[in-house]
Amino acid sequence: MSNTQPTPDRILQLTNGYWATGIIGAAASHSLFAHLESGADTAVLLAAEAGTSERGTQTLLNGLVGLGLVEVLDGKYRNAADTAAYLVEGTPTSLSDLAILKLGHMGELTELPQIVSAGGPVTEPTVEVADNPHWEKLVTAIAAMSTPVTAVAAELLHIADAGPISILDIGGGSGIYSATWLELNPAARSTQLDWAPVNAIARRLLADRGVADRFTCVDGDLHTVDFGAASYDVVVYSHIAHQEGPEDNAEIFAKVRDALAPAGTFVICDFVVDDDLSGPPFPLLFASEMLVKSKNGGTWRRGDYVAWLEKAGFGDITFHPTPSPATLILAR
Repeated sequence: MSNTQPTPDRILQLTNGYWATGIIGAAASHSLFAHLESGADTAVLLAAEAGTSERGTQTLLNGLVGLGLVEVLDGKYRNAADTAAYLVEGTPTSLSDLAILKLGHMGELTELPQIVSAGGPVTEPTVEVADNPHWEKLVTAIAAMSTPVTAVAAELLHIADAGPISILDIGGGSGIYSATWLELNPAARSTQLDWAPVNAIARRLLADRGVADRFTCVDGDLHTVDFGAASYDVVVYSHIAHQEGPEDNAEIFAKVRDALAPAGTFVICDFVVDDDLSGPPFPLLFASEMLVKSKNGGTWRRGDYVAWLEKAGFGDITFHPTPSPATLILAR
């Protein structure tokens, strides 16, 4: 038995966790990570580049050093390696827009005590409203989070060498899977099923990538639209399962089984929880986001996915880690 006395340090860090959201979001709002990457390595230089006060800039730098996102040596500042990879705006993997978006979400959690009592949102569920302005900001912000995952999935599926395959992306959002895979495989074609306002966002991305001629959209609700029969070689279901309840996921998986060609593959990407609910930390924490924003959503266990997939008729089910907190599931 350990004689070490507990301290309040961890509790204080966690209860003041909104400081981190505020500091990162404010730094991203003023492009501090981009300016640091470009060589502005003091508070004075950063303030001049960003058009911010020296006091405010120094305070943000102090906070970023405290968070381990920025390093300081002899009064000179630079981005930490993961900051340079994921918070410098304008790069394919930048999460700076997501940081800004989360800054605006902080107030939502003040309703969490009432939401816990009610068992769901006390206002209109954010993720269940097609025309919610939330989507315009969210789907573009999280595209960067999915970018490295699309590459892992492409490698697992040998997309580049697969020839003239047909892809269906259910709830495809920004269109990042279609954009990445159509670039890798000039013979592939992709269809995205999503609400009309979201598909409009995806069309812009595919046009920017120069692959819009092999991309089509179906405007509609994934619960009611017919996916077709034996029509697709690959079906993608990325970050949708956590918005749905168990019954809806099971029903959708059955529709996917029917839509796949005989040798087709179902690709699921989501924040998957261990069967004993002991981890990983990010999926466990993310469940609160779904409690706030959806009626039935949550983060589901590995066993839940296996049960839904086996019920739908899938036999070959494998789980694969990714560079993000999400897990890829391939089912055939």
